[in-house]
Amino acid sequence: MINYLTKSRQGQFLIIGILFTALGFVFMSINDGYSTGLFYAAIFFLGFYAAKDAVVETIREKSPNVDLLMILAAVGAVIINYESEGAALLLIFATSEALEDYANNKSTSAISELMAQVPETAQVLKENGEVVTVPTQELEIGDTVVVTKGAQIPIDGIIDRKAVVNEAALTGEAIPVEKNKKDEAFAGTINEGNVFHLEVNKSNDETVFSNIIRMVEEAQSRPSRISKFIDRIESKYVISVLVIVPVFIFILYSVMNVPFEDAFYRGMVFLTVASPCALVASATPATLSAISNGAKNGILFKGGAAMEALSTMDTLYTDKTGTLTYGEFKVDDYSVPDTVLKEIIYMEQQSSHPIARAIVSAFKEIDLSTVNHEEAINEIAGSGIQKGSIRVGKPKAFSDYEKYDHFQKYFQKGNTIILAAQDNEVVGYFSLSDQIRTQSAEAVAKFQKEGIKVTLLTGDNEEVTANVAKVVGVDHYKASMLPEHKIDFVLQSQNKEEVVGMIGDGINDAPALANADIGIAMGSGSSVAMESSDVVVVKNDLSKLFYSYKLSKRLNTIIFQNVFFSISVIVTLIVLNLFGVLGLPLAVLFHEGSTILVILNGLRLIGSKPAMEEADTSYQSVKAQSVGD
Repeated sequence: MINYLTKSRQGQFLIIGILFTALGFVFMSINDGYSTGLFYAAIFFLGFYAAKDAVVETIREKSPNVDLLMILAAVGAVIINYESEGAALLLIFATSEALEDYANNKSTSAISELMAQVPETAQVLKENGEVVTVPTQELEIGDTVVVTKGAQIPIDGIIDRKAVVNEAALTGEAIPVEKNKKDEAFAGTINEGNVFHLEVNKSNDETVFSNIIRMVEEAQSRPSRISKFIDRIESKYVISVLVIVPVFIFILYSVMNVPFEDAFYRGMVFLTVASPCALVASATPATLSAISNGAKNGILFKGGAAMEALSTMDTLYTDKTGTLTYGEFKVDDYSVPDTVLKEIIYMEQQSSHPIARAIVSAFKEIDLSTVNHEEAINEIAGSGIQKGSIRVGKPKAFSDYEKYDHFQKYFQKGNTIILAAQDNEVVGYFSLSDQIRTQSAEAVAKFQKEGIKVTLLTGDNEEVTANVAKVVGVDHYKASMLPEHKIDFVLQSQNKEEVVGMIGDGINDAPALANADIGIAMGSGSSVAMESSDVVVVKNDLSKLFYSYKLSKRLNTIIFQNVFFSISVIVTLIVLNLFGVLGLPLAVLFHEGSTILVILNGLRLIGSKPAMEEADTSYQSVKAQSVGD
């Protein structure tokens, strides 16, 4: 805080104002003239930014704000020769403003922490073999970057050989990942193997980390619903106070025969205590603190509204692959004609789906030189992929194809089955298994203990889905779902007045994520899913989502505390002033003191850890196992 005050101009003015105010009180018993001059100087420095904001915002927004009330109260105090009270009022007001700015800046430190995880420079290999150091932001698509052992990868790109990469910064998984030639590596991760070359395939502002940083920035610029409500009523409230104060003074002077100086003095007290400083600060600092806390723990919220809404969730729909499971498939069994197999491998090379990656990895030694590379490849969201007469995808998409019945016997094994067809005939299959995340079972158990209904919605077959639901502990599930079916489930729940959350990671989940009240995307998922969501689980750990659920509950509790406290203080002080038992010094102390307390209460969320109740321990027996085990 001290560092912030000394470095910012507003903080420096506050320090100078504090000094002049202190000297003013010291000289009150020595020389009134000096004391008055010192208080005037204090009022100038303490009220400079408040006056500037009051004038600029009133002109720009064409409506007055809370700063205007404080400046008018201070000017009024000076008019009736209460310079010390005017200085004290602005001192506490300026302190609360500086504290709120500090809270906002503290919450944005999450961005700095994220940016610090990406190197500022990169080693670029030139065509003549020379290696030069360039700023990361100057890298272009197609550049070759040399990544030495132990170095952080500066940008997203394709590696030229086998490598071992620690992706804990992105996924939270401590075990390094083995990558093959032509695999993608991500900025901010660490090379724990030998040196390799990286061909840049994304600009600096399109990397995974840059998208994360952008989402945090956007979240901090999107107010919560209660913040928007407070902002909306602020100008109307201020106008009401500006109208009531002169009426109040007039009634005291003309009707109740109070001397004008006393009436004006009580009017300035009313102007001070009726100002909604604490109410205005009730939500924003707390919400930004909670967003910052979430970002540091691997959960990105795209706005305060999503942060607030999470705790009100009634139903949580979740995808399976890459969400409850790792999405790291392996081919256990297959039967496909060689000519069709080559076409399928080439087709799957163009897809980023986990199943596609598994098929390509299983047959990476096959020669694809005879494949027609000119023929267009079309991805069918939620169903599969097609190239000419050859199509590969989920069994449901082939139910009307010839020889479909011949392959139904493989559906009973509990593995994920992918069928291959040529023309209008099913010609082969792939049987794949996936690994279940232990954190998924933990999160599901805790959410269900909180009374949230968790339902698994997946395009996979009945056998695999039932097995995953049993292992993870999900009470409800639906298999063989198409993207439009997932939307139907979301809309049906919303029609029942339920607040619906949806977790997914793929292109096929994007429509449901966009329609849900709270769309939740896995950080390793598609960019479309992340763009369609309100929340991103950066490290693919659903236990972090439950952490944020508890954080959201605590945020709403703190906002309620702040709103109730600030309104109570305003009402109490107004009543005391109506009976004439409240002086300006105490009015300033209690009113502005309440603002500081409200901001400090919100700041507690920056580093706090919500209480995490123990859930059923049945999930603890879940090991990372294949879906078909």
